Amino acid sequence: MNSCGAPGENPSGAPGDGVRAVPKNRGSNAAGGSPDPELVSALAGHEAGRERAVAFRTRRVVSASQGVMQEQMAGRRRIRSLALASILLVVLLLGPLVWWAVDNLIAGGHLADPASQLALWVCILCPALAASALVAGWMRHRS
Repeated sequence: MNSCGAPGENPSGAPGDGVRAVPKNRGSNAAGGSPDPELVSALAGHEAGRERAVAFRTRRVVSASQGVMQEQMAGRRRIRSLALASILLVVLLLGPLVWWAVDNLIAGGHLADPASQLALWVCILCPALAASALVAGWMRHRS
């Protein structure tokens, strides 16, 4: 006799220490002992067409949502670049005017001079108008 024994045999030979027996009705329904037809067809691969259709539908939905997400990202990039360009344009246009107004006031100009007053009004009103336009655009986008 083999010391290891055959696979599934109990080497000690004592009853109850070996592999448990599989019930005879395993894989069949409880009513009559015949196998479950859905389980058999799934194991045989007869439902592959339905699974393929579900996979194609899922792939289409994921592809469409990815396209929508890419369009949204492109829109955000476009808006961000427009905002940066407009801020740069405002800074480049107002920079020399602000420089001239500050230089005029430091050099001995008075606030009562018409040129100084005009420069200060422009330096105050232009950023306020730009900010109000940005807020109006933001509010229109949110609603």
